Amino acid sequence: MIAANTLLDENSVIFAGLPLFHVNALVVTLLAPLLRGQHAVWAGPLGYRDTALYANFWKIAQHYGINAMSAVPTVYAVLAQCPVDADISSLRFALVGASALPPSVRNDFESHTGVPLLEGYGLTEATCASVRSFPHQPRPGSVGQRLPYQHVKTVLIDDDGQWRDLPVGEAGNLVISGPTVFPGYVIDRTRDGFVLDGLGKLKDGWLDTGDLAWVDTEDFVHLTGRAKDLIIRGGHNIDPAMIEGALLEHPDVTGAVAVGRPDSHAGEVPVAFVTLAPGAAATAEQLRMWAAEHVAERAAAPKSVTIVDALPVTAVGKPYKLPLRADAARDAVQEALSQFEGVHDVSAMVDDGSVVVAITLDSSADEAAVRAVLDRYTVNCDIKERL
Repeated sequence: MIAANTLLDENSVIFAGLPLFHVNALVVTLLAPLLRGQHAVWAGPLGYRDTALYANFWKIAQHYGINAMSAVPTVYAVLAQCPVDADISSLRFALVGASALPPSVRNDFESHTGVPLLEGYGLTEATCASVRSFPHQPRPGSVGQRLPYQHVKTVLIDDDGQWRDLPVGEAGNLVISGPTVFPGYVIDRTRDGFVLDGLGKLKDGWLDTGDLAWVDTEDFVHLTGRAKDLIIRGGHNIDPAMIEGALLEHPDVTGAVAVGRPDSHAGEVPVAFVTLAPGAAATAEQLRMWAAEHVAERAAAPKSVTIVDALPVTAVGKPYKLPLRADAARDAVQEALSQFEGVHDVSAMVDDGSVVVAITLDSSADEAAVRAVLDRYTVNCDIKERL
């Protein structure tokens, strides 16, 4: 489907910079181009993670006549700061996905290079790509339209796990069906073969993506948030359980929750909240250092650890992370706006399952400058009336 729907002909060249164990790198920038007879230029095992690549990137694009590329928002944020020291007129568009695209990253990259950014959407369980955008028919606020043979809709999932279809235009859990959806997770292997289980994510051929969205009448998808708890740092999925488990190994820690804090560069960075045993002497900084030493992945080490009296739970005692995400978002915005005069108050709340940060300004505040800073973050912000 990707190869058949490409806007490029057989003589085109695609740049592959994501690691090839990543489904986007493997399918979008290698297998689909090869199936269409296009050329692929691979950046090597480190790819975009090689800092030396950026100093030569535009020259590489000119040398090979690169026509398209695919990357995560953090890559485009860096490239927007790299002087265009070569002829990149061959580069027709750049694909972006894996995490939310901040408006400032889009604006900076497109104004710096003249190359349009095209959003897409997909996940490994649906073979990478389910939604694509169009360079000459932009749909602001949308990540794109469903690909042929795939279907998208939103559902309401109740506490009993029952799904109820929602009307067109109403936000809910985004679900996908079609030939690209996987049959389940491998949970065992017997003499008869692999044992598969949907683990509650599959129902009658439909896959619960874990994302919140609404779908318009032309099957364009508009993401509104993430229902799942994964922290996405620069396109890298971080399981919060990895962080929580490491912190719970500390003898003073009785409870731990990890969430994503909005970040202007990486989209999100992990932060943690913990409760301590009575009389415990551990400090927040000591726990952060402990986590840095014990979390298996360096990228997953929390940027901060906050000690709280109690962790929020639902009415039935399940961990409730949204208030902590709100606290993390408030802290990030407050820190980002600390340089401005006239910022009277920064608060955060949970509104209909989403985090909203409210900023109140004094009459002395430069509202345009404040909004420019807020555009760097993928968080819903509401500037209140001036005092």
